[in-house]
Amino acid sequence: MKGVQILVAFVLLALVSSLASASDPSPLQDFCVAINDAKNGLNKQGNTSNQLGSKVTPVNVEQIPGLNTLGISFARVDYAPYGGLNPPHTHPRATEILVVVEGTLYVGFVTSNPDNRLITKVLYPGDVFVFPVGLIHFQFNKGNTNAVAFAGLSSQNPGVITIANAVFGSNPAINPEVLAKAFQLEKNIVNQLQSRFWWNNN
Repeated sequence: MKGVQILVAFVLLALVSSLASASDPSPLQDFCVAINDAKNGLNKQGNTSNQLGSKVTPVNVEQIPGLNTLGISFARVDYAPYGGLNPPHTHPRATEILVVVEGTLYVGFVTSNPDNRLITKVLYPGDVFVFPVGLIHFQFNKGNTNAVAFAGLSSQNPGVITIANAVFGSNPAINPEVLAKAFQLEKNIVNQLQSRFWWNNN
C-alpha cells in the first residue's frame, strides 16, 4: 500500500499546487479544509457487504468544493473477494484511468454503436486501464482476496449512470412494454426486474 499512498499524495500535491496560484483564497481554503476528510476516506477500506460486493469512495467537487473548474477527481474502489463487481455504468462527463493496487480485476468497456465491441483485460497490481468518456464499463474481482483500485477522472463532477439502476429503477418506472421490446424480454420478467431495482433505488 506504500505505492498507493505515494500516488494519492502526488495527486493531492498536484491539486494543491494548481490551487495555490488562485487569486481568490476561498477555493484554496475549501480545498484544504476538506483534504483531510478525503485522505482519511481513501485510507479506509470500503464496506463491500452489499449485493454487488463493491464500494466506491469518491473525491470530487461534492467532497472538495475547491476542485470546482479544475477538471479532475479521484476515487477508491474496493471489491469483495471473487465476485465483487463495480457494475456496468458510464461517466457522462469524464474519461477514467484506473490503476489496480491489490487483487485481480477483469475490466472492460463497450464501444459505441454500431460495433458495440467489448474491450477487456485482466489487471494485476500496478496495471492501468482507460475507460473513454461516456462508454459503458465495469470491473469484476476474479481473485479470491479483496481487490482495491484507484481511479482518476477528467472532470471535477464526472457523474455516474449505473445502467441497470437507471433502466429498471427509474422513478417513475419506464413503461414495461418499452423495456420488454427493447430488451426482447417477456413483460413479466421486466416487471420482476423493475420491482427489484426500484426498491433498491427509492
